Amino acid sequence: MVVLASTSHYRAGLLRRLLDDFGQVSPGTDEAALPGEAPASRAARLAEAKARAVAALRPGSVVVGSDQVADLDGTVLDKPGTVHQAHRQLAASSGHDVVFHTAVCVIDAQGDALTHVDETRVTFRTLTQADIERYVERERPLDCAGSFKCEGLGIALFERIVNEDPTALVGLPLIATSRLLRAAGVELP
Repeated sequence: MVVLASTSHYRAGLLRRLLDDFGQVSPGTDEAALPGEAPASRAARLAEAKARAVAALRPGSVVVGSDQVADLDGTVLDKPGTVHQAHRQLAASSGHDVVFHTAVCVIDAQGDALTHVDETRVTFRTLTQADIERYVERERPLDCAGSFKCEGLGIALFERIVNEDPTALVGLPLIATSRLLRAAGVELP
């Protein structure tokens, strides 16, 4: 049995592209950064922590954990939570590159961890205050790192996206996830 260590409907929707049947369990993991922790390291640590927390609850299962950390010139952009914070994040990102580190960790049935971190560079176009207000009002991206949903209207905020896996920006890099699942003994096409 495969279990997704997340209650995110974004990640579940992505995993459904690979698997018809899997469970979902909230990992209840503290997502606070450690002092001096690099964004990619934070994403990898949290993906593994989430997977291990759920693996402890579901021994013998293959568990998929994931985390994403957005980095704007050394400043981490967490999920905004409020409209005001979403406006602030998007205004700060306007005309800049934001690097998204999306980590996936698969814990196999024996408890071994397999991890990958994908990097996506997003170049934001220059946004006006009116652009930001219209976008946030229409899409309400309060639960998304960086304050946008690239699978929706958020794509209109960008000049370009550079990455190896287009699903990574949504929250689960499926190319790496499928490779790690196969390595953990899960049959995929």
